[in-house]
Amino acid sequence: MTIKKLFYYPSNASMAPHIVLEEIGQPFELVLVDRRQHEHKSAEYLRLNPNGLIPVLVDGDMVLYETAAICLHLADTHPESGIAPQLATPGRAEFYKWLMWLTNTLQAALIVYFYPERWVDAGNAPGANQVRVHAELKIGTLLDQLEFQLQSSNGPWLLGQHYTILDPYAFMLCRWTRGFSKPARLWPLLGQYLQRMMERTAVQRAIKTEGLASPLV
Repeated sequence: MTIKKLFYYPSNASMAPHIVLEEIGQPFELVLVDRRQHEHKSAEYLRLNPNGLIPVLVDGDMVLYETAAICLHLADTHPESGIAPQLATPGRAEFYKWLMWLTNTLQAALIVYFYPERWVDAGNAPGANQVRVHAELKIGTLLDQLEFQLQSSNGPWLLGQHYTILDPYAFMLCRWTRGFSKPARLWPLLGQYLQRMMERTAVQRAIKTEGLASPLV
């Protein structure tokens, strides 16, 4: 059996696939890419991911990047884990919708918040601060959507009774708001949801391995 390798950095976008690998329960290897030493921009790493972003999954001869793609690949290659609805079903379509929303909408807005200087001229600190403020407001409306989804699906998970890769993904993104003026944990249903996620053994293992400190969400 080929041992999968996940190139990661603690609390980065590699956290969701890390949790998914823990959920699957098959052996895997973690390879630290030290952002502090700019290893994600090294020639060696750029051969794996020319974008210089984390994570990368190496599965046999296949090299895969993009967090959502990695999570979906893990779900599809381990159907016995039950972490994705069956193909060609309404549940699978809903699953695709939320996976795309998490990566293309919520995660994209979070990137704007954390790197506002990318959207203004160099040295424009007031402009960057304004971008960050507006990004945080936008993210608040997106957390409202997650809250409504948990209410309408009747939980305990994002799609209702069925735990999927969406849940580690949403957990990771909600965790990134922990320093906001109103973090995800302060939404009533989201707060309960994040606590349920924290109780899962796979999540606890990932947190311990990555050495994450409080506040965790």
